[in-house]
Amino acid sequence: MVKIDLQVTMPHSYPYVALQLFGRSPELDRHQQLLLNKGLTSYIGTFDPGELCVCAAIQWLQDNSASYFLNRKLVYEPSTQAKPVKNTFLRMWIYSHHIYQQDLRKKILEVGKRLDVTGFCMTGKPGIICVEGFKEHCEEFWHTIRYPNWKHISCKHAESMETEGNGEDLRLFHSFEELLLEAHGDYGLRNDYHMNLGQFLEFLKKHKSEHVFQILFGIESKSSES
Repeated sequence: MVKIDLQVTMPHSYPYVALQLFGRSPELDRHQQLLLNKGLTSYIGTFDPGELCVCAAIQWLQDNSASYFLNRKLVYEPSTQAKPVKNTFLRMWIYSHHIYQQDLRKKILEVGKRLDVTGFCMTGKPGIICVEGFKEHCEEFWHTIRYPNWKHISCKHAESMETEGNGEDLRLFHSFEELLLEAHGDYGLRNDYHMNLGQFLEFLKKHKSEHVFQILFGIESKSSES
């Protein structure tokens, strides 16, 4: 229950001059109090000069003051906002003995773009895939490319981060593309060639991922210029 004090001032020339009525409450700020009294004055103005109106004013306040307090809550009290939903952003580093087949390479690119993940697929021997995006998308990517029969493949490393946004600020790559580097070895029918790991290291450095080199290959990273 809220309390409103009604102040009544009777001019010397009353009843030829209307009573002055003013409502005041400590729970209303200046602006809301002004609106309340503006409404009260407008209501009292409907009475004839000399007509008794104090009891009517009290009744009006009882009937109408609640809306002014409600107004104050709507305008000035901070609204209860739902807490932002946190999503898990995931980056997976996948190692394969090799990635040669055209149909497999096509499948990897198609799945990556369909799931709106970013990263790359380095073809050759070894084959390296990095996929990043929302956790559920990355996990679906990982499940889809492995089955039904890709055996020599494993997730060597995963990086997980919480985000309240779309995760764009966490991405190291802008799209999902095939990475083609120089190769060494037999270019014959066996397609048995090894990718240039020095170039791959430089690629990782450009994308702030140099630390993954040792995780993937078990050797310390060295610049291709050394």
